[in-house]
Amino acid sequence: SVKLGEDQLPETWADWNAVCARLDLPERYDVYLTQFPMTNAMAIGSGKPMVVINSRCVDLFDEMEMRTVLGHEAGHILSDHVLYRTALMILLRIGTSTVPFFAAIPLVAVRLALLEWFRCAELSCDRAATLVNRDPLITCRTMMVLAGGTSARKLDLDAFIRQAGEYEEWDSGWDKLNRLTNEIQLTHSYPVRRVKEIMAWVQSGEYDRIVAGQYPTRDQQADARKEAADA
Repeated sequence: SVKLGEDQLPETWADWNAVCARLDLPERYDVYLTQFPMTNAMAIGSGKPMVVINSRCVDLFDEMEMRTVLGHEAGHILSDHVLYRTALMILLRIGTSTVPFFAAIPLVAVRLALLEWFRCAELSCDRAATLVNRDPLITCRTMMVLAGGTSARKLDLDAFIRQAGEYEEWDSGWDKLNRLTNEIQLTHSYPVRRVKEIMAWVQSGEYDRIVAGQYPTRDQQADARKEAADA
């Protein structure tokens, strides 16, 4: 992989520094570019995390879409997701076929619970990305590119948002069940669902409230029990 900096993809490095500043991250974390044909990025590590960007992202995303991806990964670091994501990756690699049957049963339950947490963590970081780019439509556009694998210039964002709005409106119970059984095995929800969740969050007024400065700061004691109950 190639470590980014002022002399390696300086525009992307500058975007990363802008993202860290906007989310008030305590330090600047390393960013690497790796050769991989899928459009993806990830935050990894446990002590001091780092961000890895697949090379396809540089080819496909425009400046604001790339900033959205970086904001999403910064959200993982800020929320301390990285350690649990690493634990899940280890569990997924172990699988259940390599352990005795009775030991595999609780492992399956833990795996499904972590996968559900993983998908929820992705939704949280989509919100962080939206707070970085200050435009929910840019977040939706980035999801559309992730889903379609082609430039946003060739796609229609309004049509994709309408598709997201229809996500829960399938008539067939069998189709819904099939979709559910597929989703519970995923680390990331389908991009179309993530668009639906982002738009619902914005329409709830939470986005405007945070942008207006109405949020608890780090020196304020949060009620963890109440937050957990609300979640």
